Amino acid sequence: MANPHPIKAIPEEQDFHPHDSLKSGIKGAILGGSAGFITAAVQNSLAKTNIGAWSVLTRGGGTIAMFTAVTSVYTFSKDATANLREKDDTWNTTVASFLGGATIGLRTGRVPQILGFGAGFAAIMSAFEYTGGSLRGRARTENPEMDEYEYKESQRKTRRRPVEETLVHIGEGRGTKTFITTRTTSSDNMISTRVVSCIKPEGYEERRRERLKEKYGVEINPVRADGL
Repeated sequence: MANPHPIKAIPEEQDFHPHDSLKSGIKGAILGGSAGFITAAVQNSLAKTNIGAWSVLTRGGGTIAMFTAVTSVYTFSKDATANLREKDDTWNTTVASFLGGATIGLRTGRVPQILGFGAGFAAIMSAFEYTGGSLRGRARTENPEMDEYEYKESQRKTRRRPVEETLVHIGEGRGTKTFITTRTTSSDNMISTRVVSCIKPEGYEERRRERLKEKYGVEINPVRADGL
């Protein structure tokens, strides 16, 4: 039977390693600038008039500059905040996202929109970071190089409950029912059947007959297929 008062494991404190915020800012600027250039090139290719190839820089310069500024501010602020706090957690993403969103709002020149962009971007990115920072779920910290299938199989083997413990909690013989529903209409008859499986460990039928005999005084003899 499971321990009703399990001992909670104390989380291990990981040592903080300082980040190179300047290097991160440069990488972010390069990635953001590349993304902004691609976006400006797509906008230029969709133009209805023949405006030439150089319009990617002349007309799309603002887009490229905005992408570059937002990504560089975000990456630099995230690592700089982590270095100041000496922690790697969601709050670093919150601060960096607010500054990055505020950078987008600078184009309007209005304080409410600057704060609104910052707060909205911070809320979205903080929620994304808090839930694991990945669309596939929270990244596992143990054996990250292990294949996903092997990892799940090892978790099933190490954390699977014994059958005896399951029977203690829910009991044996659960779900032994078959439902047959018949509905008659003017056109045809519809019959649906639903069978619910049950847990029948070894010796279940004998124990069931003993319980029925002890409680109700009825002795049930099993029916054999050969009629003997």
